[in-house]
Amino acid sequence: MITLPGQLDASGPQSVPLVAVSVGNTRTAWASVEDAEPSPRQVAAHDDPERTAAAIAEHAAAAGESAPVVLASVSEPASTALIPRIEAALGREVYLIGRDVPIPIERAIDADTTPGLDRLLNALAAFDVMGQACVVVDAGTAVTVDFVDGEGTFQGGAIAPGLAMMLRALHEGTASLPLVVPALPDGGEQAPFAKRTEQALLVGATASVQGLVRLLTERYAIAYDAYPQVVVTGGDAALLFDGDELIDRIVPDLTLRGIALACRRALAGAADDEA
Repeated sequence: MITLPGQLDASGPQSVPLVAVSVGNTRTAWASVEDAEPSPRQVAAHDDPERTAAAIAEHAAAAGESAPVVLASVSEPASTALIPRIEAALGREVYLIGRDVPIPIERAIDADTTPGLDRLLNALAAFDVMGQACVVVDAGTAVTVDFVDGEGTFQGGAIAPGLAMMLRALHEGTASLPLVVPALPDGGEQAPFAKRTEQALLVGATASVQGLVRLLTERYAIAYDAYPQVVVTGGDAALLFDGDELIDRIVPDLTLRGIALACRRALAGAADDEA
């Protein structure tokens, strides 16, 4: 169980400030969280861990001595490069989701499988934000489409390549297809016909992700016998789904919210144990 400085002050675990750090496959995001609301998140690519660690340490120092840094990672190389640098700059420990802080969500999945921390944190936060059964889409390096039922139980879902990964695979796996930066095709997502190769790649990649989400949402609705709400996060969330009538809410900082929620519930549990 987590042990944090000042965790059980008079204001209670709900208002304990912390710095949440999410290490993804290609980027790291961080923000201060107090009273469940993250500050505007900051994001950096993995290409300069020294600079990123210094920025996180500076952010944490500004948040105060009593604000712990709590990190969740799906990239061991990236977090291995960041954690000792943050700790050296701050002079205190970085707490890890999964090691120091459990993720308090029920899981109706095979006992011998371990979903990525980001999927579980997103599911935890999505149910907290939506307050009901929901489809949780993370449109990032990979695309995950998961389902949380009306009791807040993680039911599993699907994993597919993200936009950049698809476009890179098409370029590297063929002799002549160009490498294209992820973007909406000319005419937006409703463009019926691509007139150039670059546009054909964008139409194919964006439609693949958007179609995946629609198909799986329909499958989940049939299995659940009700139509769930859909919440989207991830670096490509706005690009792919802004204005989409299928989507109920885009929450860019969903993983950071999940980190904070896991900490609050761990601290509440510790308070109950001491009572």
